[in-house]
Amino acid sequence: MKRVGIFAYGALCYAVFLGTFLYLIGFVGNFLVPKAIDSEPLLPLGQALAIDLVLLAIFAVQHSLMARPFFKRWIMRYIPKESERSTYVLAASLALILLVRFWQPLGGGVWEVEHPGAVSVLYGLFAMGWLLVLVSTFLINHFDLFGLRQSWLALTGQTYRAVTFRQPWLYRQVRHPLYLGFFIALWATPTMTVTHLVFAVMASAYIVVGTLLEERDLKSEHPEYADYAKRVPRYIPRLARRGNTARPASYATKEA
Repeated sequence: MKRVGIFAYGALCYAVFLGTFLYLIGFVGNFLVPKAIDSEPLLPLGQALAIDLVLLAIFAVQHSLMARPFFKRWIMRYIPKESERSTYVLAASLALILLVRFWQPLGGGVWEVEHPGAVSVLYGLFAMGWLLVLVSTFLINHFDLFGLRQSWLALTGQTYRAVTFRQPWLYRQVRHPLYLGFFIALWATPTMTVTHLVFAVMASAYIVVGTLLEERDLKSEHPEYADYAKRVPRYIPRLARRGNTARPASYATKEA
């Protein structure tokens, strides 16, 4: 029954993540959701901005704190180790649900692209960004990243073996294609409001800080990662390579 419970919990956490991820796409893109990032403002600017910053801070603290090795060791004293990743995924999903539920639009405009061709390009980039996020997770191991593999192995009585660092094609171009996808999705919009700008700036800043923390952990756990980091850019692919183009050892980040 314990193994069944672990799998059921992992499946539930994954389902919550999937629903939250799909809602987030509509939230940022202002379509198909009851409340989007640019819904009608309801509160004074200062009050709304303060609430939004608190919501973003809650997500950032949860996401970074629970990803740190010391926190993982601590929480596994109270939950099965097979459920650690699922718990992280659930907590991150709940933090996002809190954010989109209580997000307060600010109104105001920054830019408005009106040319039909340019609008189509920006929406295409928006879709490409989210697709890049999703594809990046499958290139390393989507179901391990979101805890479902650990739960399945527990259910079937198999020993969990951590996914080794791999370097499929995207990870040979940039170290963090997943985060690059988020950058594209956040900024590719024909209508940039003050609300969207605040969200994009704060989320982008968190991604940069979170990447630095993540890479510090990776270099500590895997000394070879430092060499990989020297050869592969963090976010922006190099248009041309110089010198030795031999394929390096395989590495890829695992934190979401």
